[in-house]
Amino acid sequence: MTEILSLQNITFTYDPDQPIIKNAVEDVTFSVNEGEWIAIVGHNGSGKSTLARIINGLLFPQSGEVKVFGEMMNEANIWDIRSQLGMVFQNPDNQFVGATVQDDVAFALENNGVPYEDMVIRVENALKQVQMDAFMDHEPQHLSGGQKQRVAIAGALALRPNLLILDEATSMLDPQGRKEVIEIVQQLRDETGLTVLSITHDLEEAILADRLLFMNNGKKFAEGNPSEIFGLGDQLIKLGLDLPFSMKMARLLQKEGVHLQGAHMSEEELVNDLWISNFKK
Repeated sequence: MTEILSLQNITFTYDPDQPIIKNAVEDVTFSVNEGEWIAIVGHNGSGKSTLARIINGLLFPQSGEVKVFGEMMNEANIWDIRSQLGMVFQNPDNQFVGATVQDDVAFALENNGVPYEDMVIRVENALKQVQMDAFMDHEPQHLSGGQKQRVAIAGALALRPNLLILDEATSMLDPQGRKEVIEIVQQLRDETGLTVLSITHDLEEAILADRLLFMNNGKKFAEGNPSEIFGLGDQLIKLGLDLPFSMKMARLLQKEGVHLQGAHMSEEELVNDLWISNFKK
């Protein structure tokens, strides 16, 4: 597989002149391959969003190396690298600059000098990808939270990025809006092979990833697939990370003597296990 992102021994502190202040990120190493969905999880202050800013070139580490698309990131190539990244942030209201949905999606394309004819096609295609093409002439402020975030994703997709970064992109949405956004990203990845890096505390989002990176106090505590990471159970809870609802429910059922097998990463898995193990005759 093609490696498109690599962080090697990254360390960053917000005030390097104060040695008593702990590092926001310390000696973190991981990579992302083309077509993967990687989720970075951890409690507040664990270093998740700092990593996102380092990857996007908003911050430069005091030590370590960041390679994006095979190039060492530096001040000379940062704008070229950013043009290949799509970034969706936490608050959709802070991302809108256009009077209409299509104006907003076109904004970054205009800044990048994309010809008008090409821009019109890209905007329409991106909005179709997130199922928002019927809202092209709507004012963004009249959309629901989930719809706003889908438009923000369309704005990122219109740039035709090689890597889509979601920085807590679902954290301010209600459950329905969160579900909409997660389903859209999952569908895009299935259909186009889009590479996704999500920084999140939403466990229902995290369990969809191929790999999880669990951060704790600025350090990489564990890395693996969702079953491996959430299989750590009580260790995660002690470090401030919850477990998916289905896993917590399975634990309660087992305490009551219900026979279960498997990891139960989703409600569907739990229901199927209950049916096979306890009710199917």
